[in-house]
Amino acid sequence: MGKKFMGKACKILMLVENLPVPVDPRVWAEATALRDAGCQVSVICPKGSTKHQEAYTCIDGIFIYRYKLPASSNKYTAYILEFGTALLMTFCLSLKVLLRHGFDVIHAANPPDLFFLIGLFYRLLGKKYVFDQHDLAPEMFLVKFHGRFAHKVLLFFERCSYQAAHSVIVSNLSQKRNAMQRGRCSPGKVFVVRNGPDLKRLKLVPPEKALKSGRPYLLAYIGVMGQQDGVEYALHALDELVHKRGRQDVSLVLMGDGDHAATLRMLARELELDSYVNFTGWTESKDIVRYLTVADVGLSPDPENGLNEFSTMIKTMEYMAMGKPVVAFDLAETRFSAQGAALYARPNVVKDFADKIETLLDDEELRYKLGAYGRKRIEEELRWEVSKERLLLMYKRLFSGSFEITGVLSRVEEKVTVHR
Repeated sequence: MGKKFMGKACKILMLVENLPVPVDPRVWAEATALRDAGCQVSVICPKGSTKHQEAYTCIDGIFIYRYKLPASSNKYTAYILEFGTALLMTFCLSLKVLLRHGFDVIHAANPPDLFFLIGLFYRLLGKKYVFDQHDLAPEMFLVKFHGRFAHKVLLFFERCSYQAAHSVIVSNLSQKRNAMQRGRCSPGKVFVVRNGPDLKRLKLVPPEKALKSGRPYLLAYIGVMGQQDGVEYALHALDELVHKRGRQDVSLVLMGDGDHAATLRMLARELELDSYVNFTGWTESKDIVRYLTVADVGLSPDPENGLNEFSTMIKTMEYMAMGKPVVAFDLAETRFSAQGAALYARPNVVKDFADKIETLLDDEELRYKLGAYGRKRIEEELRWEVSKERLLLMYKRLFSGSFEITGVLSRVEEKVTVHR
């Protein structure tokens, strides 16, 4: 039974467009945390490209409604069609959820920064609206399309999203500063809920050496494969190691998918790396753990591009949670997350990225040292249990203390400097 506020059970509707649920790790972690706290949770999201095609399903007590996004070969048309369809279908499905299950809160994740229109509509009906900012959408658009006019339009949508919300959730302090400066939000309105990994899910399992494709060393990448994610840097670094330095002892597994995946597969073929690279597509959590158990190095090739400097990469912390050393480009939020668990290459320099990988491959003691540091940092500061408490604190404050979720909230205070 749901916990009570204002005399009724708490019901939350989460909106997400970027990935289907439960594939999106942050949205699913938040949804299950709120469910465990006694809330009724519904989610509206797109269908997956191959899996998660059901229009409606209930997973672990969470109601999930999905819609199909249109396909287009023109990237500009696709952008407009995708977000226009997402807005329309999300609104229509929200009416269905309202009638079937009801909700008291709209909890909208970005991108896009358009769900404030739905939030404003439901504010007229007395609902609360929460803006959960995963990424800086205006900067993401610039990385993909370089359109200055559209960038200004997206800045306007971002400001509307900040202002329409009763509360704003961000994943790090860089984004909190943005919400306060660009969005003119008061500090008390913005809550930092980091992308902490779930240690209950990320545990070493018996190693399967066959996953290394017959080579001594395995590099691993997890996550979305979009233009902004820089997976091509991992492939070029592997090309540097294999073809220019003559290393035949290393392979790479790429776990994930995205609109850049087909281009990456072509690049791997052009670089003659087919026998060294394994594209798994989206894979289940248990398979991610299997690969990370035998992996020697986790890769975070996100380049410096005006967006990634302000983003917290959950993949980096998942490597750390599994006790794996990380190689990453030296970006502010990535360095904060990993600290001593990573070797940092000069941003966007393939040779330096390859150098750092090779340093780790040739030094088992260093790999162990960095991996142990990362695991400890996750356990003590960055695990999802810490972030979850801050999510629940936000909901408690959203309802001015009358919303009782769990007893732990009485001990939770906002410690931004500690968790920065």
